[in-house]
Amino acid sequence: MTQKEKMAQQKILTIAYNDYQQGLSVHAFFKVRNREIGEDLVQDTFMKTWKYLAKGGKIDLMKAFLYHILNDLCVDEYRKKKTSSLDALLEKGFIPKEEYDNASVHLFNILDGKAAVLLIGRLPKKYQDIMTMRYIQDLTIAEMSDITGQTKNAITVQTHRGLEKLKLLYEPPLR
Repeated sequence: MTQKEKMAQQKILTIAYNDYQQGLSVHAFFKVRNREIGEDLVQDTFMKTWKYLAKGGKIDLMKAFLYHILNDLCVDEYRKKKTSSLDALLEKGFIPKEEYDNASVHLFNILDGKAAVLLIGRLPKKYQDIMTMRYIQDLTIAEMSDITGQTKNAITVQTHRGLEKLKLLYEPPLR
């Protein structure tokens, strides 16, 4: 490409920018509902147009070409996976979880579970049996009802009461 052709393309693009930039910005804003992203898309539109012209492309209708590129960029923006900044999430009330090493969390869960199983022995006898069947043997309410001969409702009530008594006995260690 000669210097003369390059200057002619620059002139064409400058005229197009002056004529269509504002209309493209408004169009992009209504498509993406964000002024900054819309302005970025308009800039990308002109960059893509410049690259097309630099490769020797020919544009018959500049306005139609620019709007076509902008619409494609808007579609790409919609399809893009959205990322949120931590500051924006914190303003909305997001509270990040503390991250622990998976092995240590697993170990704490095992130790807490063993402590809870040992505390079942300190419950009254009727709750011991129900809690053992429910949480150690992993039986359903219906299976427990068949074994004990009690109604499902009675088993559910005893399980709830036993769990409440277990919570009173169990005070998790401070970490």
